[in-house]
Amino acid sequence: MGGQGSDRILERLMTLHPKVIDLVLDRVWQLLAALDHPERQLPPVIHLAGTNGKGSTQAMIRAGLEAAGKRVHAYTSPHLVRFHERIRLAGELISEEQLMAVLDECDAANDGAPITYFEITTVAGLLAMSRVAADYTLLETGLGGRLDATNVIEQPAMTVITPISMDHEQFLGDTLAKIAGEKAGILKRGVPCVVGPQPDEALDVIEARAAQLDAPLLAHGQHWHVFEERGRLIYQDDTGLLDLPLPALPGAHQFENAGAALAVLRHLQAGETAYEGAMTNASWPARMQRLRQGPLSAQAPGIELWLDGGHNPAAGQAMAQHLASLPARNTYLICGMLNTKDARGFLRPLVAQASGLTAVGIPGEANTLSASQTAQMAQEVGHRARTAETVDAALSKIAQSDPNARVVICGSLYLAGQVLRENG
Repeated sequence: MGGQGSDRILERLMTLHPKVIDLVLDRVWQLLAALDHPERQLPPVIHLAGTNGKGSTQAMIRAGLEAAGKRVHAYTSPHLVRFHERIRLAGELISEEQLMAVLDECDAANDGAPITYFEITTVAGLLAMSRVAADYTLLETGLGGRLDATNVIEQPAMTVITPISMDHEQFLGDTLAKIAGEKAGILKRGVPCVVGPQPDEALDVIEARAAQLDAPLLAHGQHWHVFEERGRLIYQDDTGLLDLPLPALPGAHQFENAGAALAVLRHLQAGETAYEGAMTNASWPARMQRLRQGPLSAQAPGIELWLDGGHNPAAGQAMAQHLASLPARNTYLICGMLNTKDARGFLRPLVAQASGLTAVGIPGEANTLSASQTAQMAQEVGHRARTAETVDAALSKIAQSDPNARVVICGSLYLAGQVLRENG
């Protein structure tokens, strides 16, 4: 497994800037210049921004291109278990040797100048991807778009904006229009942009920006439509109709993400194998992921165990909708959240689906809400809530009182990552 060498470098890189997030691109440009501009040497780039669904949409685009025999780089964040998950080179996770080499090189070129962890690791990802041959590069923004460290590609092949909702207000603005303005910062002159379903005020901003830049929009509900019919996914655009299997990723909200992925693949003329592969081969951990093996499920064999890393109100709604579509079964939540998220907004839509909620803290996370803070907020929106020391303890309590229940561990990608690590 390795990882120790890169872990040490990554820890050191965290100390190069006092802020975790500092949205301005000068430091990234300086470092890219010092490295002879790897961002200009990438295979054609598809750049994705949005509040919800970026990762799932990217996973489906990748599954589609790979099914058609293409070699695909992919960059995503945050990681769940190991940092290497963020960087895929021609389909494979970056190796420990490759990761250490690019981190060292970026660190040396940066020469102790202030730079955030996300910025320097993004540059390391671009550097790694510039050195391996591939057909496409999928690049997911970390936060926002306009000033995100990934927004350095002058001429991407396409851009994608998945559904926008309120999140990260302290950095991106306190209205949907302001947040959409930041996400629309990835639009480039003349470059087509696929737009997932949006609230009107967000779409207005994206359309205005696209008009300024002569960027053709392929927008959900206007240029493409997607729906379920008789257990199949139907996608429709100007070129006609696709009749496909339902997405492998569970949840009704994945239809819209699937539609955006298909709009991209269709524009690239990726072909039937790609469209089919995008639906059947995509996997994206901790998005309504069923945990069927490992120590956690072994500990409570009768429990139907799920894991989800969503953490904002839109994710809470999507999860509630998915739970409502499953066969009836007593459902309990084990929830841990960060204090930077709208916990009440996330938990409110889940009240109708949950028989009870056990709150936990997220170990090792500076910004975790304590179990009692999460429980308090859950009670305020109508949950029957209690606390537990750990996910294990919460699960055994539920299993004792209701051994055949459904349990969803949720509230944070950091919590989900920890669960996946411990569950092997």
